[in-house]
Amino acid sequence: MNIPNFLSLLRIILVPVFVIFLIQMEYDKALVTFVVAGLTDALDGTLARLLNCQTTLGAYLDPIADKFLLVTSFVTLAIFGLIPGWLAVIVISRDFIILLGIAILALMSVSYEIKPAVVGKITTALQVATIFLALLYKSVTHDFAYYWITALCWTTALFTVISGLVYIMRGIRILNKSEVEEVKK
Repeated sequence: MNIPNFLSLLRIILVPVFVIFLIQMEYDKALVTFVVAGLTDALDGTLARLLNCQTTLGAYLDPIADKFLLVTSFVTLAIFGLIPGWLAVIVISRDFIILLGIAILALMSVSYEIKPAVVGKITTALQVATIFLALLYKSVTHDFAYYWITALCWTTALFTVISGLVYIMRGIRILNKSEVEEVKK
C-alpha cells in the first residue's frame, strides 16, 4: 500500500474516532481529529501526483473517505444540535442524487469522465468550513456569535443545492449525448 492510499485509509479510520469524541462531548479532540482527517485529504492527492503513484484503489478510496468523513460529520453534528438538521439532509440528499446518477450511467454502460465542477469545490470548502467552525465554537471560543455559523449554514446549503443542480444537468447532458450517439449507430 502506498502512502497516499494509506492516508485515505487513515481518514476512514479517523471517522469513528471523531464520532466517539463527539459522543463524549470532547469537542476539542473532535476538532483536532477533524483537522487531521482534513490534512490527510489534502496530502493524499498531492502526494499521489508528486510521487507518481496514483492507483485505481486510490481513485476509489479517496472520494469514499471524503464522503464518509463529511456525511458522518454532518449527521453527527446535526444529532447533537451543533448544526441544523435540515443542512445535514440537504448535504446527504445531494450526495445520494449524485451517486444515483453515477449508478444510472453505469447501468446504462455510458462512458463519462468525472470532473469536479468549480461550484462543487466551493461547496466542499463551505461544508468543511461549516463543520470546522461549529466544532471551533463548541471547543475553543465563544468570542464570535453563533449567527456567523448560521449564516455559513445557509450559504453552504445554497451552494450544496446549486452544485447538486449542476451535476444533475451534467448527467442529463451525458445521457442525451449517449442517446444521440446510440441513434446514429
